[in-house]
Amino acid sequence: MPSAIGVPMKLTTRLFGATFSFRSVKEVLAKANEPRSGDVQAGVAAESMREQVAAKMVLSELTLGELRKHPSVPYEECELSRLFEESLDEHAFGKVASLSVAGFREWLLDEKTTGEEILAVSPGLTPEMVAAVAKLMSNMDLVLGAKKIRVVVRCNSTLGLQGRISSRLQPNHPRDEVPGVLAAVREGLSFGNGDAVIGVNPSTESVDNVVAILRAVKGFMRRYRVPTQNCVLAHVTTQMKALEKGAPIDLLFQSLAGSEKANRNFGISVRLIDEAWDLAKREGTAQGPNVMYFETGQGTALSANAHYDTDQVTMEARTYGFARRYKPFLVNSVVGFIGPEYLYDGKQITRAGLEDHFMGKLSGVSMGCDACYTNHAVADQNDQENLEILLATAGVNFLMGIPMGDDVMLNYQTTSFHNNAALRSLLGLRPAPEFERWMERMGLWRNGRLTDRAGDPSIFDAQGLP
Repeated sequence: MPSAIGVPMKLTTRLFGATFSFRSVKEVLAKANEPRSGDVQAGVAAESMREQVAAKMVLSELTLGELRKHPSVPYEECELSRLFEESLDEHAFGKVASLSVAGFREWLLDEKTTGEEILAVSPGLTPEMVAAVAKLMSNMDLVLGAKKIRVVVRCNSTLGLQGRISSRLQPNHPRDEVPGVLAAVREGLSFGNGDAVIGVNPSTESVDNVVAILRAVKGFMRRYRVPTQNCVLAHVTTQMKALEKGAPIDLLFQSLAGSEKANRNFGISVRLIDEAWDLAKREGTAQGPNVMYFETGQGTALSANAHYDTDQVTMEARTYGFARRYKPFLVNSVVGFIGPEYLYDGKQITRAGLEDHFMGKLSGVSMGCDACYTNHAVADQNDQENLEILLATAGVNFLMGIPMGDDVMLNYQTTSFHNNAALRSLLGLRPAPEFERWMERMGLWRNGRLTDRAGDPSIFDAQGLP
């Protein structure tokens, strides 16, 4: 039940006749985590199921006000910790400050609590609060909580509306050959993929290469009047140079992490992303106000030894706290890509994907997920499909779309063009509204379903296109 902020924190509890004491709020957060290999590797995981349950019990009684006073990374050592504190909406925080984490969970899941009410308090939440409540939730809780929250954003198309699901068309090519990229673009669009973005991971990091891909994809979009966004997922500084050379860019991309030290490993800072955001708004080709695309995933900070003895879930929540500063069009958790050293098997990947989606939405960002796995993880196609069905049920804004679900450049398995089409059919979901109207004009979509023309990329060679 709600507890007062002034009461000293209780970091000890008894369970089955044993006493469990924790040294800090950070230790409580870490040991309350569901099992994952990365936390074991970092030496912060609970040593037994009983210790995990004890940590959850202690965490459930802490107040959100107490969590605010205990950032996982010291304020003096991390610009993100300072950003979270200094940008916190005091009015929104005041609405929930005295709630215990358990009380906050009950409020989020209450049938009477609306998504609009949740988004109203979101600016008053620190990442530690967001992570804490996720740790007390079951997988079904995470689906139910996230489904309530609709984060609607606009670039050239609109994402996040009720009853819709979008996808990133990912036409990667191992040699960045433009004809190969465009061949995948044609096939993906013919299946109704790509309304979130046509985003290419370049195999060669050069300004000229980025400019060539951007111009080719944007040229195709303009020729066929495709209402979506283009993006090349090079380092943000490379994209900024491409933009300064006149390349057409709708979304600027960058990978993010949850600590200043981990972001330095990416070659970025708050100041640099501020500059990129300003440049994208001034010089980019987007029609709407949301012009940034970020990717992340549990284990990012740990892989750079920049996690400050903090668990993966909490560090991931801190990444979303950073991302929300920029009102991004897309935030993507590439959940299984980092490997089994951080998320060992299908069960851990599924849990992490649901956590990330919920925490992103609770943080107020437009959240998608790359429901994926690498070939050395203990996971398979069924695990991947289970996760994408759960995420679609939870109201995820977008998933990936890759030929046959097999990325020939990055060498991992994810959502295929066919999977996204099947999800829309299975759950009665539709594309982004602008993209849906385009699909109808192209003869690919009618009465809420794909037509017989779907999956045939030769439609882009037909004469007399609308």
